[in-house]
Amino acid sequence: MEIQSVKQRFGIIGNSMALNRALEVAVQVAPTDISVLIMGESGTGKEIMPQVIHQYSKRKHAQYIAVNCGAIPEGTIDSELFGHEKGSFTGAHDKRKGYFEEADGGTIFLDELGELPLSTQARLLRVLESGEFFKVGSSKVQKTNVRVIAATNTKLEEAIQKGKFREDLYYRLSTVPIKLAPLRERRDDIHLLFRKFASDFAEKYRMPTISLTPEAKEILINYSWKGNIRQLKNITEQISVIEKKREITAETLAGYLPAVYDNNLPMLLPNDGESHSGMSERDILHKVLFDMKKDITELKKIIVDIVQNGGEVDVDFPENDIAIINKMDREVKQNYSQQDSYPVRPTISYQQSNIQEHEEVEEILSLEEKEKEMIAKALDKHRGKRKYAAKELGISERTLYRKIKEYGLK
Repeated sequence: MEIQSVKQRFGIIGNSMALNRALEVAVQVAPTDISVLIMGESGTGKEIMPQVIHQYSKRKHAQYIAVNCGAIPEGTIDSELFGHEKGSFTGAHDKRKGYFEEADGGTIFLDELGELPLSTQARLLRVLESGEFFKVGSSKVQKTNVRVIAATNTKLEEAIQKGKFREDLYYRLSTVPIKLAPLRERRDDIHLLFRKFASDFAEKYRMPTISLTPEAKEILINYSWKGNIRQLKNITEQISVIEKKREITAETLAGYLPAVYDNNLPMLLPNDGESHSGMSERDILHKVLFDMKKDITELKKIIVDIVQNGGEVDVDFPENDIAIINKMDREVKQNYSQQDSYPVRPTISYQQSNIQEHEEVEEILSLEEKEKEMIAKALDKHRGKRKYAAKELGISERTLYRKIKEYGLK
């Protein structure tokens, strides 16, 4: 089958070898029922490949369902994928079919596969191996005949090492891997895509098509495009709508391109005996605060012992610390010897009966309380908009939804 006809049918623009190879593999594997894993950065067009595979397969007349796993809250994703029985959980007023039951005989596309929780990954593995699954709240085994195509923009090998993704599921899904190259590796396709988007937006908004000067074209091709095709499309739409002049110069184009900074900044590497993999910056900060609190508490105890024992305390200090303490003691004595008069320490008289025993109460520093407080502040700042609150907190919307439910926030 001609690759060019596939491109024309699905509106795929580009002539790079990486793109042509990905399409060849997709068309070649389409007639089979083999699971396919599509890998690539965000914005590279991963959602097109499952449609190509489905339309050239024997299941093309059956159901095709695309599911964004990252957009479904963790508490309801099992119900969405596999369905639930009436009364299986709060709010389950009726029986409901899941996507795997609805797509029986067809194809299901699982986008953002790396966002699936581990419990759902175990259910998915069973469906892939035997075609069997349980509805939420049911003990009856159900069968389904569905082809699974998955896509991810994360490195699953690293997720496996961190314990966030099942290794057996990875090997089961990646029977046929298809990797989509980022736009910066398809330099010759950038201007072709720009012209296509410019023509589409000119027709959509009923205005003349924009064009680039040679200098602007050079800037367009050499830009890194971190957001890939999606970013190129959005910038083309901005220029088409905002600019009155239809010929775009290099200076005008540069004003729409975000500044790109090289990631040559230093980073914190874990020690051999201690690893912070999987910990967020907030978790690491809390750990440092806990360590500091522990050190301060120990220092308080040492000072109390010194005062109670008349300046003598039996503490095992390292040799380096003892040398530092002795040096500081000598410097203090030398400073006092150079003064003409010594400060007189006031004598404080008190009655023993007036002294009440002091009980030290340590402040309780709770990670959960701090986390709850930060989530509440973020929600209040963004007026309850979870998308922006999750972005500021540095977590996914699904995780934020779970935390809100866990802490009883509104």
